[in-house]
Amino acid sequence: MVILGSTGSIGTQALEIIAAQPDRFTVTGLAAGGRDPQLLAEQAWEFDVDVVAVEDGDRARDVAAAMAAQASRRGKTVADGPRLTSGANAVVELAGRSCDVVLNGIAGAAGLQPTLAALDAGSILALANKESLIIGGPVVTERVRPGQIVPVDSEHSALAQALLAGTASEVRRLILTASGGPFRGRTRAELVDVTAEQALAHPTWDMGPLVTINSATMVNKGLEVIEAHLLFDVPLDRIDVVVHPQSVVHSMVEFIDGSTMAQASPPDMRIPISLGLDWPHRVPDAAPGCDWTAATTWEFFPLDSQAFPAIDLARRAAAAGGGAPAVFNAADEVAVEAFLSGELTFTGIVDTVAAVLTDYLSGTTGPLSDTAVADQGNAWTLERVLESDAYGRSRAAEMIGE
Repeated sequence: MVILGSTGSIGTQALEIIAAQPDRFTVTGLAAGGRDPQLLAEQAWEFDVDVVAVEDGDRARDVAAAMAAQASRRGKTVADGPRLTSGANAVVELAGRSCDVVLNGIAGAAGLQPTLAALDAGSILALANKESLIIGGPVVTERVRPGQIVPVDSEHSALAQALLAGTASEVRRLILTASGGPFRGRTRAELVDVTAEQALAHPTWDMGPLVTINSATMVNKGLEVIEAHLLFDVPLDRIDVVVHPQSVVHSMVEFIDGSTMAQASPPDMRIPISLGLDWPHRVPDAAPGCDWTAATTWEFFPLDSQAFPAIDLARRAAAAGGGAPAVFNAADEVAVEAFLSGELTFTGIVDTVAAVLTDYLSGTTGPLSDTAVADQGNAWTLERVLESDAYGRSRAAEMIGE
């Protein structure tokens, strides 16, 4: 298998699972941003991979130095180790190599072209990079053969497991659970002065900064609604969100007879990651299970859409289709960066996304300026996706600057 984003949260946990199952898995390639060259070099030598890919050439030089140092420590030469590739297409080329499974743990829109490369190569795609499916839309779904994408998000992994209990025609609705993040119960007015430090302190999950902030704003849950719609071909109006602070029930499927199947496990990403690596088989001892001998309370609350409007906004983008989800995601990524750098308030993140999406759908600016919104899904191409992504980023930056 090939691991994209190997030094991130998903990638490091995946490699822990793989290291514990050496007879089951073999890693042939790693890709990372290069921000942690020491860790990437250690991974490359430990797993004896063929290729390491780093998109940024400057960071690749640091990785090369770290890999040479690792070689020296092991009494080897650089020639004995993995081949290092860099440049704009390095990660995409690695994703397109012949292998059984590509785990895409890259953060954000940067994961789109590696996702397409893995699908075109015929590999199983263990998808932790939800953004590539969401912004790619039909560009991605038109290339997928049945069963080729295995979701790694805990919620969608839970849905995939629960859906095994019935047929597609027996599904009434999907219920995604949300922890509520660090600000559950606050009003919108109480969120205005939230700091980056507070927003990064997620009560349940340890994730990268983009996903952590998106969880605090509930943008992440909005993206997950779109992802569930695309993965499982269930209409948006039959996908609900409920707040579950304990994060033990990861999602549920309600069937037409009134039965609900819920997947429960401690909040540990190693379970959905392990299923992504070898679906539909389960990896023994991937993570500890629930302690059913201890008294436990599970709570469920309705979503406060006034304080957290991001999910309704995501539904709007998904219903419009075409480039709207790409604009939604792109504007959010820019707004999150602005918030982390102190240029934008916490509530300004979703306000910016809403304003950018409204401009896009009105057709007054950007790629839809001379195209009817109703026609935007016709002949959808990668170029149009990238154009919408670029518009979302530039318009968000413009608004934040203003």
